[in-house]
Amino acid sequence: MAIELVPITLPASASPSDFDPNFGREVKGVNPGEFTPEQFKEIETALYTHGILLFRDVSLTPEQQYALTKVGALSAMTFNAVLRFTQAFDPESESYGHGNNKTQSTKKSVLHPDLKTIPRVPQVQLIGNGMVYNHEGLETAALKHPSHTTFHKTRVSAEDEALGFTRFYRWHIDAALYDYNPPRATTLYGIVVPGGDRQTVRYSDDDDPSGETLSVPLGTTAFVSGKKMFEILPPELKSLAVRTSVRYAPHPYVWMAPARAKSDGLGIVNDGLELPLNELPEWEESRIKTLPILWKNPVTGELHFQVHPCGAQELIVKPLPSSASRLDALYPDGEHIKDLGKVRELLHLMQRPGIAPGLVYPHDWKERDLVVFHNRGLLHSVVGAFKPDQVRAFHQCNLAASDVPAGPTEQDIIAWA
Repeated sequence: MAIELVPITLPASASPSDFDPNFGREVKGVNPGEFTPEQFKEIETALYTHGILLFRDVSLTPEQQYALTKVGALSAMTFNAVLRFTQAFDPESESYGHGNNKTQSTKKSVLHPDLKTIPRVPQVQLIGNGMVYNHEGLETAALKHPSHTTFHKTRVSAEDEALGFTRFYRWHIDAALYDYNPPRATTLYGIVVPGGDRQTVRYSDDDDPSGETLSVPLGTTAFVSGKKMFEILPPELKSLAVRTSVRYAPHPYVWMAPARAKSDGLGIVNDGLELPLNELPEWEESRIKTLPILWKNPVTGELHFQVHPCGAQELIVKPLPSSASRLDALYPDGEHIKDLGKVRELLHLMQRPGIAPGLVYPHDWKERDLVVFHNRGLLHSVVGAFKPDQVRAFHQCNLAASDVPAGPTEQDIIAWA
């Protein structure tokens, strides 16, 4: 049976004229635990073309999920013998995206409560909510669904939360942003998916007076396209984006832990609460990540706006090419922006239009769904809140890449600057 790619069902909130028609495909006619090398190449091309691939009613072991990103370079015989799903997209990768100890061995990281490692496959993490027993070598696991109530500066009131109002937790890419390269792909596998009423995401608070809302399924994972985020920018911000790189803080998830996020989940409120650099775990200048704002798609050649705004510390802007107009240009002579407030202001200005309700795909999880997404082409966020007795169990896998994301070429800079 040939591989069939069917457009995913978009929510009623999606703007048909604005949503990328190539976004998202459900894959039929193939089992992700039984790919041939030829089938995998089709899947790989589809992932970079469509951003998200959905497989329904899948049986997948942690070993298979881990290796899907690696085996593309192996022979057909070896492929079927050692298939591990996530690794197939990057055969040279071995480590979980944050290192196999997840958070650089520190409980101060904002990631520490969210991840439980599968003992025999440390590249695969158990995430979810509630108590899970006798799971893949874990006798017990107390899982905690990340909630805006512990990370945002302000929160939805308890009364409104009881009425079903909630927020995006944190818009991000899966990446350590220190020492390790950002993964190419992430796989999420829904094992236990609790039912429940839909919730309503509020964007607004004092720092976001938009009044926008979005109806979402309980416990959805929300996705937006980095390609669309770049495409909808006005010319002066396209010019800035194509010329700019982000320098992330050392151990950014520890650095940001005392700080609090904006109400839309897109970056940190600039209150000066970040952990001082001399209080971070030991770090080295050479391991700090400086990455372009725009990452080039390896199949389509398109540019995707890929920034984790919570971990960004500085912006480095190249000067305009000599052929470019300086009219309305921002930082035409280039700039190294170290003022954290300005860094956050500029990133929010550029990224906020891309998370508008009409551009968000909130996946409606079913048990045994496998979602594979292009981590170098999309941003995503945990959404909503569960009650303590609502048990949810997912396997997540992404692998620190063997390469650095490719940024804009000189031709791209000339074209957009």
